[in-house]
Amino acid sequence: MADSASATVAPTGPPLRMVVGKSDVKPTWCPGCGDYGVIAAVEMSLKKLQIPVEEVVLVSGIGCSSNLPHFLNSYGFHGIHGRSIPVAEGIRWANHGLHVIVTGGDGDGFGIGAGHFIHAMRRNVKLTYIVMDNQIYGLTTGQASPTSMMGHKTKSTPDGVIENPIDPIALALAAGATYVARGFSGDVKHMAELVANGIQHKGFAFIDALSPCVTYNKLNTFDWFRQRIYKLESAGHDPSNLGKAYERSLEWGEKIPIGLFYRAERPTYEDLEEVLEAGPLAKQPAGIAGKETLLDDFR
Repeated sequence: MADSASATVAPTGPPLRMVVGKSDVKPTWCPGCGDYGVIAAVEMSLKKLQIPVEEVVLVSGIGCSSNLPHFLNSYGFHGIHGRSIPVAEGIRWANHGLHVIVTGGDGDGFGIGAGHFIHAMRRNVKLTYIVMDNQIYGLTTGQASPTSMMGHKTKSTPDGVIENPIDPIALALAAGATYVARGFSGDVKHMAELVANGIQHKGFAFIDALSPCVTYNKLNTFDWFRQRIYKLESAGHDPSNLGKAYERSLEWGEKIPIGLFYRAERPTYEDLEEVLEAGPLAKQPAGIAGKETLLDDFR
């Protein structure tokens, strides 16, 4: 009779699924950078949702924040400046069974990438777009970005910014995003909830992540935000009301709202594209049914 202590016990229940966690590559951000809070929120949200690691793709552009895919163990694509969204759209349409999460910064997303940002929202592609918004170009050592406040003195604006900053929340609402939220790196748990709900949302989910740059932005600091932010959930905001969401989006200065501004349900681009009705393209047979070659139609 075998020793019960050495007997092999057959596993029971479904097999364990590996979920996204930290990779072997350590973050290279400055100590205290707000991006540490964002990556923690992303990791927390994916672990909460228990999405298998092979079903997650992180896509980024260029900038300090865009290094994020290196630091988690999912599939990732580090693209070129401002082009993360079209790459993510291509991945999504090739295999819309994947959860595609785009990460970047305010310079990458609202500067050179602004056109892609707008068109992905109007198409309502099912993507989760997290922008680490620090109101500065951090990677290139401190120039004014599209969200820098008027009067902010930077390397590129020594006498102060003279342009009106972009309002990412108002822009997302106007362009047709169906999930619009803002988080703060100083409240990781709250941001993780916003990210998790954004990943589950059926449509384009945009999260503006206030992520202070501790090296080059001495104006919009953690303390500066803590004195001003309030949660929309605590203020009784109705995220189904687009007009009220737009009113809240204009608040910036003495009061800065964070939380879910707007959420709506409408068909996604993938729902309306008949080619995807048979399932993800990556799992469909190559070729066109009933056709020997594409040239048949031209003979």
